[in-house]
Amino acid sequence: MLRIKEGGLIPEEKVRLGIIGDGAPWIWKRCKEIFPSAKEILDYFHCSEYVHDVANAHYGKETTEARQWCEATLTRIYYDCHEDVFDSLGRMKAQNQEVQDKIDTFYKYLSNHGKKMNYGSARRGGYHIGSGAIESANKFISHTRLKRSGAWWYIKYANNMLKIRCAKYNRTYDKIVEKYKKRGSGKELKNKI
Repeated sequence: MLRIKEGGLIPEEKVRLGIIGDGAPWIWKRCKEIFPSAKEILDYFHCSEYVHDVANAHYGKETTEARQWCEATLTRIYYDCHEDVFDSLGRMKAQNQEVQDKIDTFYKYLSNHGKKMNYGSARRGGYHIGSGAIESANKFISHTRLKRSGAWWYIKYANNMLKIRCAKYNRTYDKIVEKYKKRGSGKELKNKI
Protein backbone atom coordinates (compact mmCIF):
# COMPACT_ATOMS: atom_id res chain seq x y z
CA MET A 1 0.00 0.00 0.00
CA LEU A 2 2.79 2.38 0.84
CA ARG A 3 4.34 1.89 -2.61
CA ILE A 4 0.99 2.72 -4.17
CA LYS A 5 0.70 5.91 -2.14
CA GLU A 6 4.31 6.95 -2.77
CA GLY A 7 3.93 6.18 -6.47
CA GLY A 8 1.09 8.69 -6.70
CA LEU A 9 -1.19 6.09 -8.25
CA ILE A 10 -4.17 7.21 -6.17
CA PRO A 11 -5.01 10.91 -6.55
CA GLU A 12 -6.30 11.26 -2.98
CA GLU A 13 -7.43 14.84 -3.50
CA LYS A 14 -9.70 13.73 -6.38
CA VAL A 15 -11.22 10.49 -5.07
CA ARG A 16 -12.98 9.15 -2.02
CA LEU A 17 -11.17 6.19 -0.55
CA GLY A 18 -12.89 3.26 1.08
CA ILE A 19 -10.94 0.44 2.66
CA ILE A 20 -12.62 -2.92 3.14
CA GLY A 21 -11.12 -5.42 5.52
CA ASP A 22 -11.91 -8.21 7.93
CA GLY A 23 -11.55 -7.85 11.68
CA ALA A 24 -7.75 -8.07 11.86
CA PRO A 25 -6.47 -5.05 13.84
CA TRP A 26 -3.19 -4.82 11.88
CA ILE A 27 -5.10 -4.15 8.63
CA TRP A 28 -6.95 -1.16 10.09
CA LYS A 29 -3.85 0.21 11.81
CA ARG A 30 -1.78 0.05 8.63
CA CYS A 31 -4.54 1.54 6.49
CA LYS A 32 -4.98 4.45 8.89
CA GLU A 33 -1.24 5.14 8.82
CA ILE A 34 -1.16 5.34 5.04
CA PHE A 35 -4.63 6.64 4.17
CA PRO A 36 -5.88 8.42 7.33
CA SER A 37 -8.94 9.93 5.65
CA ALA A 38 -10.19 6.71 4.04
CA LYS A 39 -13.58 5.37 5.04
CA GLU A 40 -13.18 2.07 6.86
CA ILE A 41 -15.70 -0.63 6.00
CA LEU A 42 -15.84 -4.04 7.63
CA ASP A 43 -16.38 -6.69 4.98
CA TYR A 44 -20.10 -7.55 5.11
CA PHE A 45 -19.54 -11.20 4.24
CA HIS A 46 -16.95 -11.54 7.00
CA CYS A 47 -19.42 -10.05 9.45
CA SER A 48 -22.15 -12.41 8.23
CA GLU A 49 -19.94 -15.38 9.12
CA TYR A 50 -20.18 -14.36 12.77
CA VAL A 51 -23.95 -14.04 12.48
CA HIS A 52 -24.22 -17.55 11.03
CA ASP A 53 -21.89 -18.99 13.67
CA VAL A 54 -24.11 -17.66 16.47
CA ALA A 55 -27.35 -18.74 14.77
CA ASN A 56 -26.11 -22.26 14.05
CA ALA A 57 -24.75 -22.70 17.58
CA HIS A 58 -27.85 -21.30 19.30
CA TYR A 59 -30.71 -22.56 17.10
CA GLY A 60 -29.12 -25.55 15.39
CA LYS A 61 -27.34 -25.76 12.07
CA GLU A 62 -29.52 -24.89 9.05
CA THR A 63 -32.75 -24.79 11.04
CA THR A 64 -35.61 -22.47 10.13
CA GLU A 65 -35.03 -20.51 13.35
CA ALA A 66 -31.34 -20.06 12.53
CA ARG A 67 -32.13 -18.81 9.01
CA GLN A 68 -34.79 -16.41 10.31
CA TRP A 69 -32.48 -15.02 12.99
CA CYS A 70 -29.67 -14.61 10.45
CA GLU A 71 -31.92 -12.79 8.01
CA ALA A 72 -33.29 -10.47 10.69
CA THR A 73 -29.85 -9.80 12.18
CA LEU A 74 -28.15 -9.16 8.83
CA THR A 75 -30.98 -6.81 7.87
CA ARG A 76 -30.53 -4.89 11.13
CA ILE A 77 -26.78 -4.70 10.56
CA TYR A 78 -27.24 -3.60 6.96
CA TYR A 79 -29.55 -0.76 8.06
CA ASP A 80 -27.21 0.35 10.87
CA CYS A 81 -29.46 -0.88 13.69
CA HIS A 82 -26.63 -2.28 15.78
CA GLU A 83 -28.36 -1.60 19.10
CA ASP A 84 -31.14 -3.98 18.07
CA VAL A 85 -28.53 -6.66 17.41
CA PHE A 86 -26.94 -6.07 20.82
CA ASP A 87 -30.40 -6.38 22.41
CA SER A 88 -31.06 -9.62 20.53
CA LEU A 89 -27.73 -11.08 21.66
CA GLY A 90 -28.43 -10.00 25.24
CA ARG A 91 -31.78 -11.83 25.23
CA MET A 92 -30.28 -15.12 24.05
CA LYS A 93 -30.14 -17.83 26.71
CA ALA A 94 -27.22 -20.07 25.83
CA GLN A 95 -27.73 -23.79 26.41
CA ASN A 96 -24.02 -24.35 27.07
CA GLN A 97 -20.67 -22.58 27.33
CA GLU A 98 -19.80 -23.15 23.66
CA VAL A 99 -22.91 -21.25 22.55
CA GLN A 100 -22.23 -18.50 25.11
CA ASP A 101 -18.67 -18.16 23.78
CA LYS A 102 -20.02 -17.65 20.23
CA ILE A 103 -22.47 -15.01 21.48
CA ASP A 104 -19.76 -13.24 23.49
CA THR A 105 -17.33 -13.33 20.57
CA PHE A 106 -19.89 -11.79 18.21
CA TYR A 107 -20.87 -9.17 20.82
CA LYS A 108 -17.21 -8.15 21.21
CA TYR A 109 -16.76 -8.15 17.43
CA LEU A 110 -19.72 -5.78 17.00
CA SER A 111 -18.45 -3.56 19.81
CA ASN A 112 -14.99 -3.32 18.23
CA HIS A 113 -16.15 -2.73 14.65
CA GLY A 114 -19.50 -0.95 14.92
CA LYS A 115 -18.12 2.26 13.38
CA LYS A 116 -16.94 0.29 10.35
CA MET A 117 -20.34 -1.32 9.84
CA ASN A 118 -22.43 1.58 8.58
CA TYR A 119 -23.42 -0.41 5.54
CA GLY A 120 -26.58 1.48 4.65
CA SER A 121 -24.85 4.86 4.61
CA ALA A 122 -21.79 3.38 2.87
CA ARG A 123 -23.96 2.01 0.06
CA ARG A 124 -25.81 5.32 -0.28
CA GLY A 125 -22.39 6.98 -0.50
CA GLY A 126 -21.36 4.72 -3.38
CA TYR A 127 -18.95 2.52 -1.43
CA HIS A 128 -18.77 -1.24 -1.70
CA ILE A 129 -19.48 -3.14 1.50
CA GLY A 130 -17.73 -6.35 0.53
CA SER A 131 -14.43 -7.36 -0.96
CA GLY A 132 -15.98 -9.70 -3.53
CA ALA A 133 -15.58 -7.30 -6.46
CA ILE A 134 -11.87 -6.79 -5.87
CA GLU A 135 -11.31 -10.49 -5.21
CA SER A 136 -13.08 -11.28 -8.48
CA ALA A 137 -11.02 -8.67 -10.33
CA ASN A 138 -7.84 -10.14 -8.88
CA LYS A 139 -8.86 -13.59 -10.04
CA PHE A 140 -9.74 -12.32 -13.51
CA ILE A 141 -6.69 -10.10 -13.99
CA SER A 142 -3.95 -12.16 -12.41
CA HIS A 143 -5.02 -15.77 -12.07
CA THR A 144 -6.46 -16.04 -15.59
CA ARG A 145 -3.12 -15.08 -17.11
CA LEU A 146 -0.59 -16.35 -14.60
CA LYS A 147 -2.11 -19.63 -13.47
CA ARG A 148 -2.89 -21.17 -16.82
CA SER A 149 -2.29 -24.85 -17.18
CA GLY A 150 1.41 -25.41 -17.77
CA ALA A 151 2.36 -21.76 -17.16
CA TRP A 152 5.26 -20.86 -14.90
CA TRP A 153 6.92 -17.49 -14.32
CA TYR A 154 9.98 -15.84 -12.90
CA ILE A 155 8.74 -13.36 -10.31
CA LYS A 156 10.13 -10.27 -12.05
CA TYR A 157 8.41 -11.21 -15.33
CA ALA A 158 5.18 -12.16 -13.60
CA ASN A 159 5.06 -8.76 -11.90
CA ASN A 160 5.59 -7.03 -15.23
CA MET A 161 2.78 -9.06 -16.78
CA LEU A 162 0.52 -8.09 -13.90
CA LYS A 163 1.37 -4.43 -14.40
CA ILE A 164 0.41 -4.67 -18.07
CA ARG A 165 -2.85 -6.49 -17.31
CA CYS A 166 -3.78 -4.00 -14.59
CA ALA A 167 -3.10 -1.11 -16.95
CA LYS A 168 -5.25 -2.75 -19.60
CA TYR A 169 -8.24 -3.22 -17.29
CA ASN A 170 -8.04 0.10 -15.47
CA ARG A 171 -7.76 1.89 -18.84
CA THR A 172 -4.30 3.40 -18.30
CA TYR A 173 -2.43 1.19 -20.78
CA ASP A 174 -2.21 3.81 -23.56
CA LYS A 175 -1.10 6.47 -21.11
CA ILE A 176 1.63 4.23 -19.71
CA VAL A 177 2.88 3.25 -23.17
CA GLU A 178 3.06 6.92 -24.19
CA LYS A 179 4.97 7.75 -21.03
CA TYR A 180 7.35 4.88 -21.73
CA LYS A 181 7.90 6.05 -25.32
CA LYS A 182 8.75 9.56 -24.16
CA ARG A 183 11.48 8.20 -21.89
CA GLY A 184 13.23 6.40 -24.74
CA SER A 185 14.08 7.48 -28.26
CA GLY A 186 14.69 5.88 -31.66
CA LYS A 187 16.65 2.62 -31.68
CA GLU A 188 16.94 2.58 -27.92
CA LEU A 189 13.17 2.47 -27.60
CA LYS A 190 12.76 -0.17 -30.34
CA ASN A 191 15.29 -2.40 -28.61
CA LYS A 192 13.36 -2.14 -25.32
CA ILE A 193 10.06 -3.11 -26.90
